Amino acid sequence: MVGAMVKEAAGRIVPLIFLLLALRLAASSPADLVILKAERRIDLTSPIVRASVSLKVQNSGALPSSDVLIAFPSTQIKRLSLLNVVAVEGKRKKKSFKPLTVNPTKLSDIPEDVHLFSISLPNSLNSGETISLELLFILTHSLEPFPVEISQSESQFVHYDDSAVLLSPYLVKEQVTHIKTPNNKIESYTRINPVNVVGSELKYGTYSDRLPFSSDLIRVHFENNHPFAVVEEFTREVEISHWGSIQVTEHYSLAHAGARHMGVFSRLDYQSKPSFNGISSFRHLLARLPPRVHSVYYRDEIGNISSSHLRGDRLKSELEIEPRYPLFGGWKATFIIGYGLPLQDFLFESTDGKRYLNFSLGCPLVETTVDKLTVKVVLPEGSTDPYAVTPFAVAQRQEKSYSYLDVVGRTVIVLEKHNVVPEHNVPFQVYYKFNSVFMLAEPFMLAVAFFLFFVACIAYQHIDLSISKS
Repeated sequence: MVGAMVKEAAGRIVPLIFLLLALRLAASSPADLVILKAERRIDLTSPIVRASVSLKVQNSGALPSSDVLIAFPSTQIKRLSLLNVVAVEGKRKKKSFKPLTVNPTKLSDIPEDVHLFSISLPNSLNSGETISLELLFILTHSLEPFPVEISQSESQFVHYDDSAVLLSPYLVKEQVTHIKTPNNKIESYTRINPVNVVGSELKYGTYSDRLPFSSDLIRVHFENNHPFAVVEEFTREVEISHWGSIQVTEHYSLAHAGARHMGVFSRLDYQSKPSFNGISSFRHLLARLPPRVHSVYYRDEIGNISSSHLRGDRLKSELEIEPRYPLFGGWKATFIIGYGLPLQDFLFESTDGKRYLNFSLGCPLVETTVDKLTVKVVLPEGSTDPYAVTPFAVAQRQEKSYSYLDVVGRTVIVLEKHNVVPEHNVPFQVYYKFNSVFMLAEPFMLAVAFFLFFVACIAYQHIDLSISKS
């Protein structure tokens, strides 16, 4: 009897489960949504490509939808550094923005070279309802020099490849694309009517009723003499001392990723006519450091580099540095920046008794791409239960390091991330437990060492080591 009841209940539950799954798949089907209006703005004024997309999405299906899909071509996925999405509510001065969660997703029956992301909506979008979304995404290494080699006196030209229409899994009723270049020296561009050029801005569109996954490839060739600063490897070591200071050491491996320098370098022409010779080279770099820095140094393998200027106050610090030699396309340089910080500005205590460090995660150099970022936080000896809280996904691991008078070693939290842009320079936290008794360990070891030394000296004075007595 009981077995029959169980079978009957199972027979009712299984169809219900399949029905719910079908409803879920139907609710998230791309065919249910329509983009009424899409406006893209692509900024090409610096080596880092920043694009904003405004979408007005409508649910044209019968069932509610809890997410919206966005698409990127495979050529942009490997260069995608940051993707943020917010829901826009209200109008004009009463606008409010609500951050939304974005996760990669997969869907059958889509082109192989298309990657999808799912945007989780704050509330289900019912039939006939609309929602406004704002997307910001950043691409690195997307501007390619053309020609790839230039002389010292030539300007640098690059080209950018994209699509004149939005790549989307939905029908797009109306759309327009604006592309902003550094100046009006646009060498060439793909003509897909309607297209218009006004000064330094191109406008593609308005295009109507474009089918899902439509694409019209374009190329824009223009002048961009902005130095293409790329830090191939950046390592920051933050050493915490509970005796009142934080010591920061930053290692840079810098490269100019623009058009490679061709021919010989003339220092005379570079100094006499800087606006015509080496216009795309590095003349200086600006690093935004934390406020109240002290003991700042800037050096490379040869030694200290004196061409640096530090200015700041209690709110900010800026270090302007000049490389030992100018950097042209394809040239590289390595250097180190170090500085000290007051402990009370960055180390705090949480309500549960743990201590935590609050520090910036990204690279302090302005308008710089970092291919590989490594941040090492060296905790005081005796720290336990350490963990890091970051605003975005990073690789984490732990190491051990030994310094003077260390016995068991210090725990090191290591954070790693690739393809980093200035927008990643946001605070992160490292939590750990620490018993203040461990602060007395090193003074106690020094006291014992001095005591044993004096005991040895006294013993040496009183021991007769002669072979025979006089």
